[in-house]
Amino acid sequence: MRFDITIITIIATGAISLYTLYVDQNLLDKLILRPFRDSREGNYYTLATSGFVHADLSHLFFNMLTLYFFGRHVDLVLGPIGFMGLYLASILIANLVSFQKHKTDTNYASLGASGGTSGIVFASILFYPYSKIMFIFLPIPIPGPVYAVLYLAYSYYASKNRQDGINHDAHFYGALTGLAVAILVQPQSAVAFIQYVLTVFM
Repeated sequence: MRFDITIITIIATGAISLYTLYVDQNLLDKLILRPFRDSREGNYYTLATSGFVHADLSHLFFNMLTLYFFGRHVDLVLGPIGFMGLYLASILIANLVSFQKHKTDTNYASLGASGGTSGIVFASILFYPYSKIMFIFLPIPIPGPVYAVLYLAYSYYASKNRQDGINHDAHFYGALTGLAVAILVQPQSAVAFIQYVLTVFM
């Protein structure tokens, strides 16, 4: 029987996040990405580990809910190894951007799986461009390609103009990394995506 890499990732992330939130917050601090501290102490492992811890239950819930709905679609195309490769690459690249950008900021810290989940969402949209994305607060579904453009535009704008404590760079660069990896592994999907967009939106 084929194991479900999406569920395994959710369980592992949930277990680590809950343990560090409620049992060992010293470990939580060690796993968080703190570019100023980490660049001086050589703690480069936090580029990966910060993607498996979360600030609170709602942060964990929304990231894992996103992973649940989109992860299986990516797993069907790439398989478990491809899925994890794309997921981890999205976390690492997104965090590397934050690491380089904030190395001199003594107060900056980042955590959460948003870079990885953004990469999974964008890979899913590439593989299934005809999919629709629903939001609780919107009465109609949004076509995947339209959502992708709006997501990137907002993330870029927010990273430049908002100070809300959210790492919008992780969203932006995680999404682009997931898209790039998906195209690299399945280049024919990019051709099919472009053909679909030209047919439907042009």
